[in-house]
Amino acid sequence: MADRLLIALDIDGTILDHDGTIPHATHEQVERLRGEGHEIMLATGRSAADTLPIHRRLGLDSRFVVSANGATVLERDPAADDGYSRRWVETFDPHDVLLRLRDGLRGAMYAVESAEGVFRYNGRFPDGSFEASGREVSFEELLEQPVQRLVVVAPDQTTEEFASAVEAIGLHHVSYSVGWTNWLDIAPNGVNKGTALERVRAAHEIPRDRVVVAGDGRNDIEMLRWAGEFGTAIVMGGSPQDVIDAGTTLAGSFHNDGLGRALAALE
Repeated sequence: MADRLLIALDIDGTILDHDGTIPHATHEQVERLRGEGHEIMLATGRSAADTLPIHRRLGLDSRFVVSANGATVLERDPAADDGYSRRWVETFDPHDVLLRLRDGLRGAMYAVESAEGVFRYNGRFPDGSFEASGREVSFEELLEQPVQRLVVVAPDQTTEEFASAVEAIGLHHVSYSVGWTNWLDIAPNGVNKGTALERVRAAHEIPRDRVVVAGDGRNDIEMLRWAGEFGTAIVMGGSPQDVIDAGTTLAGSFHNDGLGRALAALE
């Protein structure tokens, strides 16, 4: 298909509700767009292991999957157990960042994701985020090896206190985004969903003006800006203002089938 679209969708808050629900309208439009020959894929902050189940629920078979906020790009691989293997993985040394965070954030909890997708964590995360798929270790053990992702949660602080503390710490030589709650995602410097999707786009040889992305969080801002430069950047209704400002198209809210309606307008 010569004029196909590259469509990259965030998961949480865009495709998926907090209770795990995917709206029927989203399923319907994803199936329609796939049937028309467009390349539709996921671009998420989740780990690869937490991304692929949603990929399968949507019936996707995209060549690539972006996870860990762009630090990992999976490629379809029939020889792999789950059908995908790691094509590109970016890592960084978390040692100095972790020490600065510990000095500047009271009561914070930390988790790191290795290049292989293995989590190690220190402290009790909300909702047991990493207990099922990771290993609890001492803080010092978190410092020992390069990681693709560092997660920080500070439940004892307000969102404003948390954001101010992070800004005061002055995180340099890494990329980071503060989530809806006191949740901080840190990636290698210059790495985000947008940089990963540019690799994907180039591999597919799809023009920049045939790119569509959709997201709702601050970790989507770079992806939205990248897509919106020449293509379409859909922001879910109810997103923070700085996220809305990064997009080109404001969709309805999740609970009003915002994504499904926005996808229905694509041809």
